[in-house]
Amino acid sequence: RLKPFNRLQVILQHLKMSKHTDSTAEVLLEKRGGAGIITLNRPKALNALTLPMIRQIYPQIKTWEQDPETFLIIIKGTGGKAFCAGGDIRAITDAGKVGDRLTQDFFREEYTLNNAIGTCKKPYVALIDGITMGGGVGLSVHGHFRVATEKTLFAMPETAIGLFPDVGGGYFLPRLSGKIGFYLALTGFRLKGRDVLKAGIATHFVASEKLPDLENDLIALKSPSTENIADLLNSYHVKSKVDEGKQFVLDEHMEKINSLFSGNSMEEIVRKLKQDGSPFAIKQLETISKMSPTSLKLALRQLREGASMSLQDVLTMEYRLSQACMRGHDFYEGVRAVLIDKDQSPRWKPAALEEVTDEFVDGCFKPLGNNDLKL
Repeated sequence: RLKPFNRLQVILQHLKMSKHTDSTAEVLLEKRGGAGIITLNRPKALNALTLPMIRQIYPQIKTWEQDPETFLIIIKGTGGKAFCAGGDIRAITDAGKVGDRLTQDFFREEYTLNNAIGTCKKPYVALIDGITMGGGVGLSVHGHFRVATEKTLFAMPETAIGLFPDVGGGYFLPRLSGKIGFYLALTGFRLKGRDVLKAGIATHFVASEKLPDLENDLIALKSPSTENIADLLNSYHVKSKVDEGKQFVLDEHMEKINSLFSGNSMEEIVRKLKQDGSPFAIKQLETISKMSPTSLKLALRQLREGASMSLQDVLTMEYRLSQACMRGHDFYEGVRAVLIDKDQSPRWKPAALEEVTDEFVDGCFKPLGNNDLKL
């Protein structure tokens, strides 16, 4: 018979193994064929990302990266509504109010995971079916392949809650064509379905109902190269006829977006919008006027600087900004207004763009010494 200690070890080992396939776990990690599969499993919370999930996903990606029998990594969400609707903002808010370490640890480890995805040596395929916002964008956009469906709903809505489009937004947003990225970052505009592909955020478009077949075909590939995986994704992509003939939702506005959102400062962008006076411009003014003035200024500078930085330098910059937001007022007020009380009437401090000084903004970008993010 096993000695008590050994028996405990066996039980613990069994629990550890079953945790990964336990349907109540927040993340399911499994190896099927040549594929490592990450399944975000908080359907009731729209698969919002928690720190324990990050702490399971990161080492698993690193392990699969080194494993000669793993040829690709697939990430997806359960529940049919969302890939991942964002980070667990409620938990971060609660932590910030009581000075808990989570406000440092969450962003540090989330951005470290974003970088692991961006530098992953194995082809990384994100099936972004359903809501993909904030932290969910960070889990997908830096990988090799992003497969959108007609159910995909993409947005970076952070300026509405006193944050900024983080998780590497400062890297990928300014690299989209024209000023689309600046427009998406400042207004939180939502892209749907095929438009996520047309904006350059997704690499492929596949009908939602075809994803299980696609996944099975990916798993069945024998020692595939990145090209083999691309070929398979392309073969599904060309067969997807959903919304095929539709014009890109921003097509008719692209000229205006490119000129109006090219201002060097938020004040200049607002001036341009007012001068333009078209229905489109007026609508953007209305949207921007609801956002945190501090967030708008941080986001604009974040994207302008991020345009010429490496992903690692962007994430280091964003970590500094995240900690500035945790020290500030608007994040807690934004979360209160949008997620907790849901009165949608945040009282921003400062309340006007003109009151957010350059000195204050500069301070948010300052290095944190020993507390800086090290990638």
